[in-house]
Amino acid sequence: MHVYLGCSPPWKQALLSPGPGEEATQRGHGSKCRAGIGTQIQGRVLFLTVCAAGIGGTFQFGYNLSIINAPTLHIQEFTNETWWARTGWPLPDHLVLLVWSLIVSLYPLGGLFGALLAGPFAIKLGRKKSLLVNNIFVVAAATLFGFSRTAGSFEMIMLGRLLMGISAGISVGVSMNIQPMYLGESAPKEQRGTVAMTSAIFTALGIVMGQVVGLRELLGGPQAWPLLLASCLVPGVLQLASLPLLPESPRYLLIDRGDSATCLAALQRLRGTTEVMVELAELEEERTACQGGRARRPWELFQDGALRRQVISLVVLGSAMELCGNDSIYAYASSVFLEAGIPQEKVQYAIVGTGCCELLTAFISCVVIERVGRRVLLMGGYCLMTCWGSVFTVALCLQSSFPWMPYLAMSCIFAFILSFGIGPAGVTGILATELFDQKARPAAYMVCGAIMWTMLFLVGLGFPFLMEGLSHFLYVPFLGVCVCGAIYTAFFLPETKGKTFLEISEELHRLNFPGQSQGPAWKGPEVIRSTEL
Repeated sequence: MHVYLGCSPPWKQALLSPGPGEEATQRGHGSKCRAGIGTQIQGRVLFLTVCAAGIGGTFQFGYNLSIINAPTLHIQEFTNETWWARTGWPLPDHLVLLVWSLIVSLYPLGGLFGALLAGPFAIKLGRKKSLLVNNIFVVAAATLFGFSRTAGSFEMIMLGRLLMGISAGISVGVSMNIQPMYLGESAPKEQRGTVAMTSAIFTALGIVMGQVVGLRELLGGPQAWPLLLASCLVPGVLQLASLPLLPESPRYLLIDRGDSATCLAALQRLRGTTEVMVELAELEEERTACQGGRARRPWELFQDGALRRQVISLVVLGSAMELCGNDSIYAYASSVFLEAGIPQEKVQYAIVGTGCCELLTAFISCVVIERVGRRVLLMGGYCLMTCWGSVFTVALCLQSSFPWMPYLAMSCIFAFILSFGIGPAGVTGILATELFDQKARPAAYMVCGAIMWTMLFLVGLGFPFLMEGLSHFLYVPFLGVCVCGAIYTAFFLPETKGKTFLEISEELHRLNFPGQSQGPAWKGPEVIRSTEL
């Protein structure tokens, strides 16, 4: 079967041989045909790049974030049995809870270490190779998980969680490190937001898959939990098999490595055409219109006045995403669903529905981000979260007064997660890519990743105390964070939709130095001529 992609098939070309006056028309038709083929090739290569980077990146993060919930009781029983076999007496309940808390909290702690490694990896190895090397941690962790029960060692589970956290910190950090950097630098400016938003889609998809695989009917049973934890090996193997076939970031190749020939080849593969001179000229303009320099160190970002607004935006909005209460509402969902009358054995299916909500809104945001812009999605998301969080608080306070209040609280959980997926879940991860130039971007991802993992660790540590101390008013502090995030986005965050990195850098320079707006034109960001971090 032959597909002609909109061009005339051979038999039709033979019947419609052009006359002298028709040659120009047919040449124009041929140009359109080639453009259509190029567009399809570009879409295919970009799609494969997004899938290969996402399956071992943010998908892996979301998957490991959710699969740990299903075997909670089984791992605690295994810990107690192991201690009993070693010493001859059971482990006290409070120490069992302590070991379980360590198993859970070592994941964000490892993520913090991984975030600090992400910058050096991205500079020394490149974006694509960093994602590939990162799978070493995945293979080691899966091996520890798979043999932990046979070896009778809960310490192997703890070490495996730490290694998976390091892997997540290097590659993603809730869409915050190398994967969005790689995708944002590989996509054309017209599709940069859409491509970068796929990090949020893969995070939500990983959460849903982890919830589904962790069902009791699959791998959530008392005997299968080692396989459940070790199943993180599957996404890693898929990435190792697919990503080496795809090109490196063209921007990294040209600006960081100075390799024009490889950059041109990568651009042609990603765009599906040899006509990439306009885009290559934009990269050359950013490269040649500035002075030589080295890659920034993380602490230097806080010392440079030219990066003041970028750093503040990164810190404020990165912290707001983790402190807005979305991760905590997952922990509160089970009790609310039980209060609403859902049977205990059906709660796990309702929780899968919460993950599907975030996945749905991630898809919607990916489609509309290049139409409505980043600021609208962020402001809309935080405003809706404030609204639904307020209703949720009222519903919790009155749930014993009216029989329908538990159902309202349950509806608010779904609405809150939908609102989070609209903007903060994906747009926040694009900020470090678009607000910082090439020499500061890896260090910015280190700072953003460190902030994200630290906040995630603190929220996980302090949430039980908030539940005990504030009771039904648990979400009041989170609502304050949502309000602050919406206000900052409205008044201080510039829009980056449809702009080149050089145009964004020039606009931010004018905002950081308003008194120089009428002065000499800024020359652009500094080029990296060394890979020293």
